[in-house]
Amino acid sequence: MKHALSSHVIANHRLTTAWLDRLCQSGIPAVEIFAARQHLDYRNRAQVAELGHWFRDSELTFHSLHAPMYTDDVWGRTGPNSVITFLETSKPKRQASVDEIKRAIEIAEVAPFRYLIQHLGVGGEEFDERKIDAAFTALEELSLFARHRGVEILLENIPNGFSSAERLLWFLETTHLDLNFCFDVGHAHLGEGVAKAFDLMRGRIRSTHLHDNDGQQDEHIFPLAGAGGTVDWRETMRLLRSGGESFPLLLELKECGEFPQPIAAAREIFEKLEALADEE
Repeated sequence: MKHALSSHVIANHRLTTAWLDRLCQSGIPAVEIFAARQHLDYRNRAQVAELGHWFRDSELTFHSLHAPMYTDDVWGRTGPNSVITFLETSKPKRQASVDEIKRAIEIAEVAPFRYLIQHLGVGGEEFDERKIDAAFTALEELSLFARHRGVEILLENIPNGFSSAERLLWFLETTHLDLNFCFDVGHAHLGEGVAKAFDLMRGRIRSTHLHDNDGQQDEHIFPLAGAGGTVDWRETMRLLRSGGESFPLLLELKECGEFPQPIAAAREIFEKLEALADEE
């Protein structure tokens, strides 16, 4: 299976072309870039232009962009108004979030990428049927905007009342939106379980997020390397391999002092994961 690494592992640092060079030289063929303004400031034309120039001359595939979650550069600590969510029933607030996501999608005009990974709501948010119309209106607008730039929006399963595998399928059936999914293994482990979530989402999976946790906290632990993870990776790889080549194995890890060289650690993780699958 194709391998990819998310820049989430260095999301607290500015994204540089030097880091992308190291990733490309490592043999990992694709990247997902995390649109956090302290990392990749999608409003900064100079940084975006530099990114575009680099990718034009590189063999590294810009597989996906993770949609921004906050308008600030400190993970939302400036206050609740910095949270980006289009589940707002207030039209002005919802439109402000839609416009912010559009600014990130516009990166594709300079540095083309295939997928935008999008959350439906925020972590821990309880289900509220009144917000479904807001989500439909926003995603209809965003999908059209993205398609005009060669981008497909993928909804990610996250730990909240809107985004379990079952709820995401219900949302698509209710709204008749033709969207596909990013299957997040760690988030499935926190919810209905990896096997059940995969079975429900299987037909619409176009990308993945691989990380581990203890089943209680969303920790983004290095699979088969970091302490405390409880995902059954042998079974998970059996499931993922059953999808053939229709989506990549994409590691979305959290920066950890135990792994000062995360790109090298990612390569070792991919080798271990593939070895597990080969044993099966």
